[in-house]
Amino acid sequence: MKLYSEHPKHLVAVDCIIFGYDILEKEIKLLLIKRSFEPARGNWSLAGGFVRENESLDEAACRILFQLTGLRDVYMEQSFTYGQIERDPGARVISTSYSALIKIQDIDRKLKELIGAQWQSLARLPYLIFDHREMVDRSLSELQMQVKIKPVGFALLPEKFTLVQLQDLYEAIYQREIDKRNFRKKILSMNILEKLDEKERETSKKGAYYYKFNEESYEIHKKQGFDFSLDVN
Repeated sequence: MKLYSEHPKHLVAVDCIIFGYDILEKEIKLLLIKRSFEPARGNWSLAGGFVRENESLDEAACRILFQLTGLRDVYMEQSFTYGQIERDPGARVISTSYSALIKIQDIDRKLKELIGAQWQSLARLPYLIFDHREMVDRSLSELQMQVKIKPVGFALLPEKFTLVQLQDLYEAIYQREIDKRNFRKKILSMNILEKLDEKERETSKKGAYYYKFNEESYEIHKKQGFDFSLDVN
C-alpha cells in the first residue's frame, strides 16, 4: 500500500456563487470578477481561491466572501464539488462551490471596486471561465428549491419591504410570474411578517405598507412543527 507521500498532490479550491437582488430592476444578480491571471486572464469568473493548509472548506469560503464584500455571517450553503480532470487548464484543481445570499446595499463598495468586481444580471450573464456556468446553474436550481421550504429569500431584501417587492423577488428567483392573490394569501397566513405603520409612496400616491420578516416568530412556529411552504403558482 502506498504511503500518503507517494500519491500525486491535487489543488483544492472553493468558488462562491454570490447572489444579490436589485430591488429597483427586479433582477437577481451575480457578483463576478475579471480574472487577473492566466489561464483565462481577462474573462469573467466566480470569486474563488485555494484552500489554505490551516483552514476548512467552510472557512476558506467565508474568507473569500469577506475579502470580496467585507461581509461576515451571511447566508451561505455548500453546493457541490467539481472534480473533472481537465476542468482547469492550469492544474488539477478540485473545487467545491458555495452559494451566498447578500443584500446588495450592504456590500463594501470601495472593496468591490478595488478588486474589480461587478454585479451582472443573472438573465444576461457574460461568458464564464471553466465550469463556472455549470456551478451557477446548479446553485440557482438549489436556490429555487430552498426558497420554497425555507425563508432564505429574506436574506436578499432590505429590512423593510412591501408585499409587491417580496413577490417581485420570488418571481425573479423562480423566473416566472406568480398569482398575486395566491401569493399574498399564502405568505400572510404564515404569520411570520410584521406589518409596519410606514408606507412606500415612491410608486403610488396611496402607498403600500412596509413589512419585515419576524425571525423570532418564525423560530417559535418552527419549534411547534410549522412547515414553511411557499410553492405557489
